[in-house]
This record gives sequence, C-alpha cells and structure tokens, in this order.
Amino acid sequence: MSSNNWVIDNLNNALETWNNKLSEIFGLITQSPQDFKGGSIWRVIVDINGALQAIGLALLVLFFVAGVIKTTGSLSEIKRPEHALKLFIRFAIAKAVVTYGLDLMLALFRICQGIISTAAQRLGSLDDNAILLPEVIKEKIQSVGFFESVPLWIVTLLGSLFITILAFVMIMTVYGRFFKLYMYTAIAPIPLSTFAGEPTSAIGKSFLKSYAGVCLEGVIIVLACIIFSVFAEAPPANIDPNLSAVQVVWNYVGELIFNLLILVGAVKMSERIVKEMMGL
Repeated sequence: MSSNNWVIDNLNNALETWNNKLSEIFGLITQSPQDFKGGSIWRVIVDINGALQAIGLALLVLFFVAGVIKTTGSLSEIKRPEHALKLFIRFAIAKAVVTYGLDLMLALFRICQGIISTAAQRLGSLDDNAILLPEVIKEKIQSVGFFESVPLWIVTLLGSLFITILAFVMIMTVYGRFFKLYMYTAIAPIPLSTFAGEPTSAIGKSFLKSYAGVCLEGVIIVLACIIFSVFAEAPPANIDPNLSAVQVVWNYVGELIFNLLILVGAVKMSERIVKEMMGL
C-alpha cells in the first residue's frame, strides 16, 4: 500500500521483496523433489536413474570381481563356505542398494524433511515474522521537506538495491540445493555399485554421506531463518531523536543490511557448516 512518500515506499518495496523471497525459501525447503515445479523435473530424473541402473548393475559385477581378486589370496579361500557366504551377502546387499537406491535416498530425504518440519514449526507464521518498516523511521522520514528528502532517497535507493540483491542471492542458494538433490538422484546407481567390492565401497559410503549432507543443508537454512527472525523482532538500535532523519535512516538501513548479510552468509555456508558438523 502506498504511503504517498517516495522514500517510505522505496523501503517498503525492498522489504516486501525480501519477505516474499523468505516465504519462497520456506516453501522450497519444506517441498519434496517430487513436487518441485509440478514434478516434471523429478520424472526426468527418475527416468535417468532407471536408465543408469543397467550400467550400475554391470559395474556392480565388475567391482565385485575386482574386489574378489584383490582381497582373495587364492581360489582355495573362495571354496571355504564362510568366505563364499560373505562374498554372496556382499553381492546381494550391493545389488539391493543399486536396485532400490532411489527408495533409500528418498528415505534419507524424508528423515531430513522431518527435522526441517519440526524446526520450522518453532518459527510459527511467516506473516508474524515479516520485516516491517518501524513507525519511528516513518515519522522521521515524513518530518522532512522535499529538498531534505533527496539525500534520504539516495540512501534508501542504495539500501533497497542491496536488500534486493541479497534476497536473490539467498534464493539462488536454495535453488542450487534442489539441483544438487536432482544430480545425486540421477547418477546414484553408478556410485552405489561400488559397494560390491570391498576396496571400492568407500566411494559408495562417501556418496551417501554427501547426499545426506545436501539434505541436511535444508535444516541449517531453516535454523538460520529462525535465528534471523529473532533479530528482526528486536527493535532497531541507534535511533536517537536528536539525530537528523538522514542519520537515523542510514543507521537503520546499515543495521538491517548487516542482519541480512548474516542470514545470507549462513545460508551460503550451509554446505560447509554441515560438513564441519557431520565430519564429512
């Protein structure tokens, strides 16, 4: 809604853009890959995963034979029942992992989504946590004349531009997480086939750990948004009635951008944070 003041409207538009992007982020984080963009991308990914399963099964045999040759000293060891049973169990488990790898990855994703949903419930309604321009700032801006408002317009224009850029940087990071989820799912049969050989099984373990890390990035992003909401609820500092309107608005915009930078930085570093926390 217009306030008939170009400085206030400029700030309100920037904050509205930020609040909309924050709402979009929550919608994306709590959404499954099957529902993203109507599910059309997921169907393509599932088709690719199914096509690569044949290659994964062929590599499964190759890794199994290579692992048997490397870990077995002689053919007489293979004839021993306990050793043959161990090899059979390994091959059966590896085949099951490749065949049902998609279900396994979806199970990991659902576990992480449950954590995200639990954390998101603590935030409550996004409307209650939206960033709004404080009334004291509006009063300061409305108290100045036309010519005195020119410096204010410059300050708010730069601040609004920076806030809009930060909003798009953050939303791009969240979209990037979805692309990584799709890529991991598409090529899953190839790295999962390495479980067939004991020397190569570390590749499959690393793949599953990395995928779990991508899923947990959503948890870090939600936690960062929750922490930011507490910052947003706090009244702005450095509002001295003795200061000029330009100084008050500049202090407010600077404090706001600082808080937004903290959130964007936490979102951008979510991958690194997960790796450090989980030892990946």
